[in-house]
Amino acid sequence: MAEVNQPVVSVVPDDEGKEKFKKSEHVAFYRRQMQGPNMQHQALLDTMVLTEKGARFELLELVTQTRLLLSVSACKNETVRILIDELQPIKARYRVPDVITEEPQCEQLRLERQNKDSVTLSWSAGRHQLRVWHYPFRVEILCEDEVMVTLNSKGKLWFETLQDPPRRISNKGHVTLQEDHTSLLWKETFRQFVDIKANGPSSIGVDVCLHGFNHVYGLPEHADSLQLRDTRDGEPYRLYNLDVFAYDLHSRLGLYGSVPLLVAHKSDKTLGVFWLNASETFVNVHYSPSDHQDNQTPPVKRRRMQPQSDVHWLSESGVIDCRVLLGPSPQKLFTQYAQLTGYQALPPLFALGYHQCRWNYNDEADVKAVDAGFNCNNIPYDVIWLDIEHTDGKRYFTWDPVLFPEPTSLQRHLEKKKRKLVVISDPHIKIDLDWSLYCEARDGGHFVKDREGQIYQGSCWPGDSSYLDFSSPATRAWYSRCFSLEKYKGSTPSLFVWNDMNEPSVFNGPEQTMPKDSVHYGGWEHRELHNLYGFYQHMATVEGLITRSGGSERPFVLSRSFFAGSQRLGAIWTGDNVASWEYLKISIPMLLSLSVAGIVFCGADVGGFVQDPEPELLVRWYQAAALQPFFRGHSAKETKRREPWLFGDEVTAAIRTVIQQRYCLLPYWYTVFHQAHTSGLPPLRPLWVEFPQEQSTFTVDNQYMIGGALMACPVTESGVQEVKVLLPGAGEIWYDIHSGKAYKGGKTLSLPVTLDTVPVFQRGGSVVCRSVGSGTCTAELQQIPLCITAALNSQGVADGELYLDDGHSFSYRDRKAFCLRRFNMLSGRLICRPASDEGTFDCDSVIQSVTILGVKRHPSTVVIHVSGTKDTSAAFQYTETCCRLTVSNLNLKVLKDWEIKIG
Repeated sequence: MAEVNQPVVSVVPDDEGKEKFKKSEHVAFYRRQMQGPNMQHQALLDTMVLTEKGARFELLELVTQTRLLLSVSACKNETVRILIDELQPIKARYRVPDVITEEPQCEQLRLERQNKDSVTLSWSAGRHQLRVWHYPFRVEILCEDEVMVTLNSKGKLWFETLQDPPRRISNKGHVTLQEDHTSLLWKETFRQFVDIKANGPSSIGVDVCLHGFNHVYGLPEHADSLQLRDTRDGEPYRLYNLDVFAYDLHSRLGLYGSVPLLVAHKSDKTLGVFWLNASETFVNVHYSPSDHQDNQTPPVKRRRMQPQSDVHWLSESGVIDCRVLLGPSPQKLFTQYAQLTGYQALPPLFALGYHQCRWNYNDEADVKAVDAGFNCNNIPYDVIWLDIEHTDGKRYFTWDPVLFPEPTSLQRHLEKKKRKLVVISDPHIKIDLDWSLYCEARDGGHFVKDREGQIYQGSCWPGDSSYLDFSSPATRAWYSRCFSLEKYKGSTPSLFVWNDMNEPSVFNGPEQTMPKDSVHYGGWEHRELHNLYGFYQHMATVEGLITRSGGSERPFVLSRSFFAGSQRLGAIWTGDNVASWEYLKISIPMLLSLSVAGIVFCGADVGGFVQDPEPELLVRWYQAAALQPFFRGHSAKETKRREPWLFGDEVTAAIRTVIQQRYCLLPYWYTVFHQAHTSGLPPLRPLWVEFPQEQSTFTVDNQYMIGGALMACPVTESGVQEVKVLLPGAGEIWYDIHSGKAYKGGKTLSLPVTLDTVPVFQRGGSVVCRSVGSGTCTAELQQIPLCITAALNSQGVADGELYLDDGHSFSYRDRKAFCLRRFNMLSGRLICRPASDEGTFDCDSVIQSVTILGVKRHPSTVVIHVSGTKDTSAAFQYTETCCRLTVSNLNLKVLKDWEIKIG
């Protein structure tokens, strides 16, 4: 069925459309740096001092005679930090706090070689080296004498020093700038908005060359392909958190969140570059050799040229704080990044279930009817959500007295069924002199100020609003206390939170956000920390929920805006998408880009937030989203109601099936989230993460791995009867999880599909645990038996893990109340043993059945051996057509050691 393009009507009042957003040509610091001329820097090698944490050098800019301070350090976790600041600034420049969880331990550097042109430093066993060149200044990172990374290889280092303002004229108490030729740098106008820079232009930039690489990834959030594109033919990637309704696809303009992490991969190495800066940032990517090179380079010579990726970072303010993550494997790199910015929070189990949301469920009766609808239709779900209309006049922490008069009893009604309620809490506070919360925030100094020192006022859902200054620790603490059961009237321990509009969104602000010359805690301008605003609200909300439970219960908070480190707080989603096949398709590379950059608990609104999906699109979206980390159906108030049972029996059945399958797979999902929590490995992985040497995987972004065992290829096109699936790995075996049929890797499979087909394959060599049933919500899963599927590789081997804990508390962390079990298939024996010496957890979970895929011959016997008991024979079925052995009617405790011998 052909898609009918409906006009997308904005939900933002008096929306002026996409013209309200800047392109790079509208941004003065970007123009200055790109137009040049380049600054000329020397490293003064005779200023070198080897310090406890590395080495420091002075840099000299030849034209202005400005001196900078270069600090280089090598860390024990195989990362290198390059920091450039002014040598003697008129005041401290902004350095991003609270993102790095702890600075890694530094190695002692030693001098390897020195001459008039360069200094070479090494550390530890000497495998890696740092080389600083005098002129033109550059820093090289070498591995076994081969240059991997060069900072400033193209001479793009740019550093504008802070200045005292030019002569000021006081005009009725307002500070204005003397109009002269320099004032244009201090004052920037976009449309009707004027931005005055307190200390003048302060932008920074530098280029980083990644030698040997021609595939780079990361830099979310953009509605674009997984592999970053060469930016010579268009806009740079912009990192500037903005509320972009129905965002353009295949665009590099900024969206709701920013992670300045770029990951480069080639078949024998993976590297990362982390640019720790929270101001507006642009990134240009140039691949060489590339199609963009001039035609004078003969194709033969072009093939001989070593590939490289040149990445040019430009930020409006702050310091150059560049961390190079040396890998060398994807897994090692993810761990290095998690060690810097934090590991993914282990979510409560209910958060991995299905969430039902709408702007807005009308009243308490509506909520109860939707809740009952899931039971009537035998569809499991865990959480129902309330958008802004649940409040009393868009005042957060309140309830509409007519529509939601008994919020506590509503939550108790849900809690009896072990379900939760989520409510929205945005960062803007309605200006209402009769509202105690507003007065408390105002009197406590908790609001952002304008450049004149008055409380900043902007417009959002409640109308005139002020914005909480979450960069202040005191404001965050005050906000956290607002979530206490005593203070948040009508809340209970089963209420969780959704932070929206926290870029922050300001309907009447420049680019629909806060002016850059607004002033935060410590006197810092908003321009310095814009991309941190949502991160800080997310942090304050999470700390509020943890405090509410006395530190015993895991929180769940969804945030629209995010930064590096948001993974340790909770979940994010991809914002205001549209009900179209193109948005379904782009959701996969968007979620993979987030996952590569550490934001692994991510998802997209099922069915699209705006417009009405046709039934086929809705089914395909549920099928895709059920195979992604955060799984929520959400829609705007202008759309038709979209509960899963409103589209006829066939659609209801198809949606029921995929949600039930999601619940059955939750033991596996929970295990891969535990892996993310402990090792930094994302649950959703691009194929190249698992198959780093397979070049055919480097650009694939329509299929992906879930953990190391399952590969998904959701159907994202209308009316298709066949999909092409890349099966990586020439020596691999892939098993269709529905039919059990085996396929050899190293080829592309043409797979026939119907509306019910969800292409998922289990990798040979893996073991996956599922629940045998789905229950009505995740709380029932611990009572439901498990089944195991072991998929043998070509050597007849398979292994996997299962992680169990209570699913909701911090006891796994504080009391080591968890268990991690390993299932290992080798030489015809499936063995269950502890995977870790740590952890004790008392549970009655049992394995009811075991399926082994790839058993080449019909077994004569299957014998069960449990420690301390006699061996027993087990009944089994063997299906010759797909070499599948099923052993059923088992009752094997997960916590016991046992083995199954196949004779």
